[in-house]
Amino acid sequence: MKKASTKPKGATSYKETAFGIIPRSKLLKLEIEGTKRGLDYIYDLISSDKDVKITPLLICKLHEISFQWIFPDWAGKYRKIQVTISGKETPQFFLIPELMINLCNDLEERLKYLPNPKSSEFIIEAVKLLTWFQHRFVFIHPFQDYNGRIARMLTILILLKLDLPGIEIKTDEKSDRKQYITAMQQADKGNLSLLEDLISKTLQEGLRKIVNK
Repeated sequence: MKKASTKPKGATSYKETAFGIIPRSKLLKLEIEGTKRGLDYIYDLISSDKDVKITPLLICKLHEISFQWIFPDWAGKYRKIQVTISGKETPQFFLIPELMINLCNDLEERLKYLPNPKSSEFIIEAVKLLTWFQHRFVFIHPFQDYNGRIARMLTILILLKLDLPGIEIKTDEKSDRKQYITAMQQADKGNLSLLEDLISKTLQEGLRKIVNK
């Protein structure tokens, strides 16, 4: 099977969508709307069930709601192609269902053993969990595209489950995205500290905003 290469954001000038072949400038607006739809779905979930369990089915549904209206052929479904990111091969596509089940089960187990929310260790351990999950999800790369966006949306869902502010790491500006990608690349090498610092700083900013309201 032919390998598909994932290019950096903005590298592809045109993409085939449900609205025809459109330039990056128009697609960006659709992506923003798609992310909004996904976040609305998350907030609806958490408002009806604070203990909602993050499962492979929920994750596929989130991807579907966010992006299937743009990419009806593949959004909401696990990828069926091999993808190389920054010269690094992602896991074989046929392993994704099992990897996602293991990821969700592991997350559920780790959530059980977080310290008491009143403990001084709670935020530290929560950040470690979020760092592990976000990197692991992007490493698995379950979907053909928008894995980073879905990982960040799921991070918000986990935060809300923990009664923490639903913050998102900034990636819209070029400098912010470069910092995020560097942190992810370091995490690929086993060094999670940069990503952990990024998530920690973003969360602390969110907590300060709540206190200062």
